[in-house]
Amino acid sequence: MSKPTVYWITGASSGIGKALALQLAREGNVLILSGRNTVALENLQSVCIKKRTEVAILPFDMLNIQEFPGLVKQAVGFFGQVDVLVNNAGASQRSLAMETPESVERRIMELNYFAPVALSKAILPYFVKQKSGHIVVVSSIAGKFGFTLRSSYAAAKHALVGYFEAFRLELISIPIHITLVFPGRVKTNISFSAIKSDGSAHGSMDEGQRSGISAERCARSIDKAIKRRSYEVLIGGAELIPVYLKRFCPALFHYLIKQIKAT
Repeated sequence: MSKPTVYWITGASSGIGKALALQLAREGNVLILSGRNTVALENLQSVCIKKRTEVAILPFDMLNIQEFPGLVKQAVGFFGQVDVLVNNAGASQRSLAMETPESVERRIMELNYFAPVALSKAILPYFVKQKSGHIVVVSSIAGKFGFTLRSSYAAAKHALVGYFEAFRLELISIPIHITLVFPGRVKTNISFSAIKSDGSAHGSMDEGQRSGISAERCARSIDKAIKRRSYEVLIGGAELIPVYLKRFCPALFHYLIKQIKAT
């Protein structure tokens, strides 16, 4: 009988991360749940355990990069292995570039780019020793094209794509898989916690977010992409059309993107 797959999910306390945890728990996978909100993680752990799966929680702040080697050791120690790392944690942005100070831009880059890169590098020696592993990187539709009020966020998400595409090639001789995920509009609280120019939270849900697909639907698509070991997956609705327009009809893309109301 084969061992169950052990997934380590960051940003698991809400939104896509929480939905993915519940989806994987229903399938009998073993979970390690991380995030800053310990109470939310404990509540999710209780729900997942009721689905007869093993779950551990490992709360931490993604900005504390120096702790990552120790956290990897803890994560592996829970069940003796980690098979899939899901880099889901991050924060969006709602501020004009010209009004956003460098300190806020650096914080956005630390959360959305440097932290997932550092955590992936921290777990890599273990994956190499294990001779297997899967790194899932949740980018964004903003990782395919920039959009107003999201300059630093788009920059971070674009950077993830470039980094992990190169990283994938460097690991070609080792059976370590990398899947890039590009969610469009998903109905979560991400816009509530989006960072404004003064560093505070946006505090409200955007109309686009409100009309997006459910986090559960997004989680199912991510689950399928992981199982298929897809290189990348686009998830969403009509908001994905600009991705193809930018590639095949760039002039039309640049015209239409200016017409979309910023929220």
